[in-house]
Order: sequence, then structure tokens, then C-alpha cells
Amino acid sequence: MIPNVLTIAGTDPSGGAGIQADLKTFSALGAYGMSVVTALVAQNTQGVARILHLPPDFVAAQIDTLFADVRVDAVKIGMIDTAEVATVVAERLLHHNADVVILDPVMVAKSGDRLLAAEAIDVLRTVLLPLATLITPNLPEAGVLLDCAPPDSPDAMEDAARALYELGPRGVLLKGGHLTGGTSPDILFDGDSLTSLPAMRIRTRNSHGTGCTLSAAIAALRPQRSSMAEAVADAKSYLTRALQESDALDVGQGHGPVHHFHALWAPAKTKEISA
Repeated sequence: MIPNVLTIAGTDPSGGAGIQADLKTFSALGAYGMSVVTALVAQNTQGVARILHLPPDFVAAQIDTLFADVRVDAVKIGMIDTAEVATVVAERLLHHNADVVILDPVMVAKSGDRLLAAEAIDVLRTVLLPLATLITPNLPEAGVLLDCAPPDSPDAMEDAARALYELGPRGVLLKGGHLTGGTSPDILFDGDSLTSLPAMRIRTRNSHGTGCTLSAAIAALRPQRSSMAEAVADAKSYLTRALQESDALDVGQGHGPVHHFHALWAPAKTKEISA
């Protein structure tokens, strides 16, 4: 059965991040994509110009209308820009007994523009995190959620993953892309076992939407895999290949998008992986 997967997030007119990237990822990985918009974002590959916040009751109406009609096999949550929207998303997903919820705590765009209001951080931490099957923060986001300096080593990442788990999610995927070195180590912790998931760094400026794409890939694959660990591993492989093939695209003058349809379009020249 083809899974129905929902993204709850903001928009990206350039197509590299947000809902647009999520829907591309769902489609590329064999899932039927659906979307609930939390915010309209005027942005391109160079930065965010403006954010239009949607009323919380309209966000709730989108969720309720969809669940009243469609089986939802997994949910990915991305940009939640206000405390009120965070609260209503949690309330409606609890009401509809959403089972698989992948939460990407989006706080800052690749350009450095802030996407989350300061007053929403505590609500994200206390209301949405306990709802999540898996959270996928990067190192700066982990620092914000834990109210401490971002982890700066693999050992510190392990400690942070355990601390994030104590905030209530059923699993933590802590992404190590902000560390230096030839690899980008991630940590997966489910409360019992802690697994290191290294990946090679890809030399490309096209890194816009990598966090959105990874969390969306996990959401798309979890209903199709026997375990979360398997879904995460396959999602990371998909993202690595999307980064490798990203220079086949010519989109914008800043951080361009990854190649979501690398396996479906005409083959592009594979980039070298750094040692």
C-alpha cells in the first residue's frame, strides 16, 4: 500500500526547502504527499525577505479537514513559527491520534534568517517534542532546545542526544553537520541503544533544505520500513545522493537545493566525496 504522508510546515517559493521540498521528497520515495501550511515565506536561495503568519484556527482547520477524509500514515512537522501555531498543531495531532510524527525543529534558515519566534521555543520544547516519534535537530538547534552551548564533539553529541530524549520524544536523531572534518556524524538514540551514523561530506554549495529533506525522507520511509533505524539509514543514503547530484541543478545565486529527483531524472555526473 502506498503510504499517505503529511507535511506541516512553511513554504519556500524557490522549491528547495519547506513544504515544496517535503512534497518532492515524498514523491521521490514512493509516498503520496499532502500538506498543511503554517506560514507563507517569501524567500529564495539567498535569504528570507518576509514571513506571513497564518491564523492558528486556519492551521487547525487544514489539519481537521484532511484527517476527516484521508488516512495519514506519517506526519512530518517542519517550520512552526509561533507559540499559538505550535500549540494548535499539537492539540489537533493528539486529537486525531497521529502515530508516526517526525519533528524537525526548524529555527534558522540556511541563510541565517530566524524562522521561529523566541516565545515559541518553550512551547516547541514542552508541547511538540513529547508528541514526536523522532526529532531531528542539528547542533545549534539542540543547543537552543537544551538551553546550553551546542555540542561540539561526538562525545558531547551523545550526551546531548540523551538529554534531548529526556524532553519526551520517543527517539532522537542528532545531526552533526556543523562539526568540522571529512565526515558528518549523526547520532540516533531510542532510549536504549545509541547508534553513530557517519556520512561523507559532499563538496557543494547546494545545501538549501537538507534538514527538511532528511526529515521528510524519514517520514516517507518509516511506513515502508520495518524499523525507525532502517528508515533513518535509507533516508540518509537518499540525502547523500541528492547532495552528490545537486550540481546538476542551476537554481539561484545562494545556497541552491539538493537534487530530490536524482534517481528519476536523467543521470548527472556524480560529485567527488571528500576524504
